[in-house]
Amino acid sequence: MTSLLFSKPLPKVKPYSGITGVQGKKNGSLKVKLQLQIVAFSSGCKIHEKGGNLIGNQSYPKLSLYQDSTAGTLQSDNSDRMSDEAVTEQIKGLRVEEGKQGGTPDKAGKDGVKKKNKGAGGDVGVRTELKPPPQYIEDRLVLYNKLKAEHDALLAERAAKDSKPIRITLPDGKVVDGESWKTTPYQVACSISQGLADNTVVAKVNGDVWDLDRALEGDCNLQLLKFEDEEAQAVYWHSSAHIMGEAMERVYGGCLCYGPPIESGFYYDMYLENEGLSSNDFPCLENLCKKIIKEKQPFERLEIKKESLLEMFEYNKFKCRILNEKVTTPTTTVYRCGPLIDLCRGPHVRHTGKIKALKIHKNSSTYWEGKADMESLQRLYGISFPDLKMLKDWEKFQEEAKNRDHRKLGREQDLFFFHELSPGSCFFLPKGAYIYNTLVEFIRSEYRKRGFQEVVTPNIYNSKLWQMSGHWQHYSENMFSFEVEKEIFALKPMNCPGHCLMFDHRPRSWRELPLRLADFGVLHRNELSGALTGLTRVRRFQQDDAHIFCSMDQIESEIKGCLGFLRSVYDVFGFTFKLNLSTRPEKFLGEAELWDQAEKQLENSLNEFGEKWVLNPGDGAFYGPKIDIQIKDAIGRYHQCATIQLDFQLPIRFNLTFVSHDGDDKKRPVIIHRAILGSVERMIAILTENYGGKWPLWLSPRQLMVVPVGPACEEYAQRVRQEFHSVGLMTDVDLDPGCTLNKKIRNAQLAQYNFILVVGEKEKSSDTVNVRTRDNKVHGERSLTECMERLRQLKTSRARNAEEEF
Repeated sequence: MTSLLFSKPLPKVKPYSGITGVQGKKNGSLKVKLQLQIVAFSSGCKIHEKGGNLIGNQSYPKLSLYQDSTAGTLQSDNSDRMSDEAVTEQIKGLRVEEGKQGGTPDKAGKDGVKKKNKGAGGDVGVRTELKPPPQYIEDRLVLYNKLKAEHDALLAERAAKDSKPIRITLPDGKVVDGESWKTTPYQVACSISQGLADNTVVAKVNGDVWDLDRALEGDCNLQLLKFEDEEAQAVYWHSSAHIMGEAMERVYGGCLCYGPPIESGFYYDMYLENEGLSSNDFPCLENLCKKIIKEKQPFERLEIKKESLLEMFEYNKFKCRILNEKVTTPTTTVYRCGPLIDLCRGPHVRHTGKIKALKIHKNSSTYWEGKADMESLQRLYGISFPDLKMLKDWEKFQEEAKNRDHRKLGREQDLFFFHELSPGSCFFLPKGAYIYNTLVEFIRSEYRKRGFQEVVTPNIYNSKLWQMSGHWQHYSENMFSFEVEKEIFALKPMNCPGHCLMFDHRPRSWRELPLRLADFGVLHRNELSGALTGLTRVRRFQQDDAHIFCSMDQIESEIKGCLGFLRSVYDVFGFTFKLNLSTRPEKFLGEAELWDQAEKQLENSLNEFGEKWVLNPGDGAFYGPKIDIQIKDAIGRYHQCATIQLDFQLPIRFNLTFVSHDGDDKKRPVIIHRAILGSVERMIAILTENYGGKWPLWLSPRQLMVVPVGPACEEYAQRVRQEFHSVGLMTDVDLDPGCTLNKKIRNAQLAQYNFILVVGEKEKSSDTVNVRTRDNKVHGERSLTECMERLRQLKTSRARNAEEEF
């Protein structure tokens, strides 16, 4: 057996990173140049060619290395030496792979990332904190302390020189006295009650979130936000991300990238040149996070000049990119907790001890800024809460969500699948296609009632259209484009520009308005492969897309109609929803007077609609105000599906006009972008998880199962199946001779057939069926005609619980 033998083994360090090539020969042995920090494998290793083929099926039971990690010798345990020439040919471009216990470095594990080699100072798959820590941590801290001392001196001078009495107004109108550059929100909270101070996550000063220990600078309105507030949650999870980031640096020693809060928790990306992360690392990281939390490391904010920051982060090319490409001001802020210092706008909680329960629950790989041609990064996801019970509840919720995962249910119920030969494009099987088409027909039936006209538009347009609409400048990277006869074309990612061409193809009169155009056209968006997630993030999809061309004075009535439309649809599904009005942003296009008029009409429409709504000032799109609608599913999650968006800019870009009632032929219409389901694919994912696979009768691809008592009744069972099928009910019959009657009924219930129709000699002789439900409620014997008519009524009315109402 041939082995790689090295002298002077180093302490256990970072995982192996590769053989870089042949260095030279000496005394008949071959020297191999290695990259620094190679581990000693206690379980053995194998040498492979680049393509992954084992050379001569040789295994290498022990690998140690020189102190300087530069050379070794290749020889044979049994003195059966290979010729230097043969070894040279075989060693070129080799890579070492971990033995059986650890897997191979570039083979994906169950958690979807590369398996790592032996951890720092532990057995294969076990991580511990790096000893000593990476040098950059100490270097960064030295510079930070120097700059912090200078900054603190300036603040002290300012507090002594510029401090003056200020008035701090609380939400209830009470005014508290303070001193500028001295009084902090935390001190104000303490003056009210210690309990309030302890439970406050972050302050809000004149509408901006603010560190509790950051001094107030003048008269202000002050809010004290607890964890229940969405903005406070974002801050809490952002601080938790920094705690996890500190642990990641101390365990991996890589380069941290972005680490933001997200809708439910937080993540941090890290660049590790030749390593991946594994769920095996989570216990080590979580234990270190607990240690960091126990230390109550304060979060410190420091504003630093850009040049100093480039020096501080010279070890991290990603931070330098952010500074050079994103930071346009002479200074920006960093935050420190313990040894971690990171570029950050903040704010944060007071100290790490405020995070009471933290869990790292997922890892994945991604690209720098989501661009596939950039560096590959490793991402860790976490969640945290102010008490352990909330974390336990979250874990139960995740388990429930896992059981309802549409990808799992879609596979089990034979609804749809994806294939690597068309990533992000779903294959809907017959039963899944039934759900898809039923949803589309539901919306079509509503269109007929509500004055919408369905149109069909092209899938492919010349890039000149997208340049005219403005999408080419901002969205071309997300479009599938190609060259035809020296012209650039693209698959459409949205319908609105095509509908503008349709409006503009002939002169329009005020008598035609509002013009409501609906389109179920196929859309394509070039999502990154790493971002594709079942039906919720796809490349090919359809929307219940509509655009309403109307005059300014018609906006209010059209918005009322849109709101009524979405209520009627969501009532059928059993969804509740919440509404937000997002108004003019700071950088808006158009006339302020036009915006004010439109926003007033939106407000009036919402008030008359009668549902509670929330104002989001400044959160509208640059081209018009909008109403955001979020639906709530069966397990309490919110989803954005419907869209009601005003657009003043597309009519200008396409020079759309109509002749007004007073003869003005240059009158500009307004466009209302409107969708109720949104993406049909995404809605199917939401409905699958909302119902947990127990589809309501009208939407169910398995409505009826006919079960004969025995062989003598099979012909009658088939006749029953045919009669129910002929009136539009999705009906199957179970003729499996290997199953008992009870087994057939149980199988139908597990497959979520809404109704099971049992037929025996009695039913056969009287033209009846014996009806029971998937939840084993027995409705008893009914005539074929009566049963058929009742089921048709329940389906047509889209009853939510037909099994009970039968």
